[in-house]
Amino acid sequence: MDIDLLSKMVGELILDSDEVALPGVGTFVAEIMPSTFSDKGYTINPPYRRLSFRQRESRDNRLVELYASSNGVDVETAASIMGTFLKELKETLKVRKTIIFPGLGRLRATRENNFFFIPDEDLNIYPEGFGLEPVSLKTHVETEDEMRSAVESLQQILEEPAEAAAAAEEVAQEAVAEEAAEAVAEKIADEIAVNAVEEVAEETAGAVAEVESEPVAERKGRKWWIVAAAVLGAAVLLLAVFVLLAHVAPDFIDSILYTKEELDIIHRI
Repeated sequence: MDIDLLSKMVGELILDSDEVALPGVGTFVAEIMPSTFSDKGYTINPPYRRLSFRQRESRDNRLVELYASSNGVDVETAASIMGTFLKELKETLKVRKTIIFPGLGRLRATRENNFFFIPDEDLNIYPEGFGLEPVSLKTHVETEDEMRSAVESLQQILEEPAEAAAAAEEVAQEAVAEEAAEAVAEKIADEIAVNAVEEVAEETAGAVAEVESEPVAERKGRKWWIVAAAVLGAAVLLLAVFVLLAHVAPDFIDSILYTKEELDIIHRI
């Protein structure tokens, strides 16, 4: 039994487990460390497994079992050999303060004989992280195509709101124009209707005055004839107004004749 074989067995076992015990000495512990930033935040370091050493006993017996299976001896014999070697290793560590585990790192002792482990810089006990490398945010230089694409994207973002605003303004102007046309049409219709009514009223009043100056018998006959003529004249004028509006403001006429739902159906036909 030597330190090279012990180091090899510890390295083998720690790949598949979080702890490997050295009976009578302590326990190697592997912990997954998350990604970190360095170089003032410009470098992202990938996650890794950190190997450390704790001076505590463990019931883990895999190191002895591995030695027994690798050397063809029973577990009791392997435990005896391993116990003797580790006891000597512990005493040597207290005196020399450092023992090198080839391929893993250095197990050291303080003046008070507290043990701690310093792993090798290139130690990799994290198979799942194979191929992961630090990423530097300083090393990426945008190509001309990437710059052009970024500028085009920015221009598109800036143009979209302007196009939407222009379309909205155009729709608003059309709506205002339609409302103004309808208002003018309504005003014209009102004026024509008022003028027509006033004319009919004046004519009717004049005719009534003439009738009243005539004898009673003739007055009654002509009075009914005048009223009928006045009603007919008013109807003709209103029809003329309706026809005029149908040419000037068809949308206004449609809004009078049909409901909103009926207009939607007519427009879809």
